[in-house]
Amino acid sequence: MNRRLAILSVLLRYPDAALRSDLPDIARAIPQAGFRADLAPRLGRLARRLGLGDGLDREEAYVRLFDRGRGTSLHLFEHVHGDTRNRGPAMIELAQVYEQAGFALDARELPDFLPLFLEFCAHTREDVTANLLGQCAPILDALHARLLGRATPDARAYAAVLAAVLAEAGLRPAQQPTSEQERSDAEEFAELDAAWEAEPVVFGPESDPDKQGARAKVGAMIDRLRALRASHAIR
Repeated sequence: MNRRLAILSVLLRYPDAALRSDLPDIARAIPQAGFRADLAPRLGRLARRLGLGDGLDREEAYVRLFDRGRGTSLHLFEHVHGDTRNRGPAMIELAQVYEQAGFALDARELPDFLPLFLEFCAHTREDVTANLLGQCAPILDALHARLLGRATPDARAYAAVLAAVLAEAGLRPAQQPTSEQERSDAEEFAELDAAWEAEPVVFGPESDPDKQGARAKVGAMIDRLRALRASHAIR
């Protein structure tokens, strides 16, 4: 198994409670996984970023970044075929590649969903992985550039994952972070590292310091979920 691709697959998934509960282990695994020296710290900081703060905020940020519009979609064929009739045959062909390798598809996910694609690449033969990553490299490079272009901390943090995927194909992104972005990231990463070290990350009800206000917090969460669903309906 390619541990690096497996880690990258997880980091690109929806940051729900299940993923967040695994983040401490992921953060510890990144330095030993063999990532390129300039990428490992950036990936570790993404894991920390996803683990700190309110979980629903992290989920909302993910939806804003990846689920609204095609520019930064995590569905590979969105960047090639869009909604044209060519997307269907391409999806079938990729699904057949998975099935021929004995990889069971989750009915809830499309074959071109990047985290699923990376999970498959992590477990299949090296020659198949190299071929698939090589074919998708232009898409991955374009997605990396669009994330950097968003110029937000979340987008730049996820761009590091795309850079790491390209590194698995022996490539570097055509677009690199600007010196201004790197300075901004360095300041934010220092704050994240300090917060991570100062307070252990605990997930679940035990992490709530205000158990007496739990009912009010649940009510606020429901309101936020309704707003999020309403935004999807507008789309």
